[in-house]
Amino acid sequence: MTVANLKDVLKADRAIAGLVVLGWEDARAFVEAADETGIPIILQAGPGARKYMPVPILGKMFRYLAEQARVPIVCHIDHAYSLQECAEGIDNGFTSVMIDGSRLSIDQNIELTRSVVELAGKAGVSVEGEVGQVGYVTGAASALTSPEEAAKFDREAGVDALAISIGNVHLNTEKTNGIDWTALRAIEAVTRLPLVLHGGSGIPLAERAKLAHDSRVAKFNFGTELRMTFGKALRKSLKDQPDSFDRIALLSPTIAALRDETVAMIKNIY
Repeated sequence: MTVANLKDVLKADRAIAGLVVLGWEDARAFVEAADETGIPIILQAGPGARKYMPVPILGKMFRYLAEQARVPIVCHIDHAYSLQECAEGIDNGFTSVMIDGSRLSIDQNIELTRSVVELAGKAGVSVEGEVGQVGYVTGAASALTSPEEAAKFDREAGVDALAISIGNVHLNTEKTNGIDWTALRAIEAVTRLPLVLHGGSGIPLAERAKLAHDSRVAKFNFGTELRMTFGKALRKSLKDQPDSFDRIALLSPTIAALRDETVAMIKNIY
């Protein structure tokens, strides 16, 4: 059995990919890539996936794949905003949850996060928190993480990993050089936790590798880059099979494309 949590896989000298799952094809491809490389991964169910597919179904699918894998697989709820959302994930087999209290004051964030940590701890589930806000390319702006607030959160929240905002942005379809290394070093100087960067798709490959090996960043979240791979593969499949109406035949080619992309992605940061 290879079901794991964040404490099992986050290490100081490498980084692990948190891979956003939207359906069977990508979840299967990600686990195949993990098995092919021998590198652990984190399957992530974000708000979009949870809105589209019930959490009990996602939980069973993630656990099934994790239990068949040869390497550790974390089953993770991404961007939960309430204790109730985290509890639903824990009750349905998820081994890790991310409680996002970044929109709250630091004291309210810590209070909410501690309530999740208490609940999760009873079930052996790991917890990721966030300080500072990672914005969106076409939406809310980022708020960089304050080192002072990060230090307070690190001391008091009780989490296993800390997501920070240092120039990383969600939903980037192009690579940018926006990482603020000075801000990162200031946060590292006053915290001890493994650090997490959401919006990994917008970070160039060379910078991802440098962050993975020359900083305390231990987890990158990837979604947009893999969605783009899926979309390109599906369009090709539709073009190659113009007379097909069989969704299995049409969707199956996306698995190999996603697996190959994921293999390169996780090798780059490990």
